[in-house]
Amino acid sequence: MIYPQETYEIIGASMAVHNALGRGFTEKVYQEALAIEFQERGIPFQREIEIHAVYKGNTLSATFIPDFICYDKIIVELKAVKDLEDVYRAQALNYAKIAGFRLALLINFGESRLVAERLPILA
Repeated sequence: MIYPQETYEIIGASMAVHNALGRGFTEKVYQEALAIEFQERGIPFQREIEIHAVYKGNTLSATFIPDFICYDKIIVELKAVKDLEDVYRAQALNYAKIAGFRLALLINFGESRLVAERLPILA
């Protein structure tokens, strides 16, 4: 398993937010609350950092903006939807690939219980 301790800490912070707020808010509400939780727990993060794609050695003008980058090595993508779909998994995986990271976490606050999926990048 890639980054088990870091993953545990990120999911624990996410569970605290979900337990406090429940479901029904927009993604931005959860994002702001999670930033506070990360800060209180000492989890290093950057929020909404632009990542440029590179194609054949050329940096593209198109950017991708993940919700969080934690520990300078994990993409954390948030959703507030009824059910996670494959398109959301693909989005989180693509963000991690573009950033050169080995792991993305997809976290959904839109269900009655928090759903967190570990999405490792397979070599």
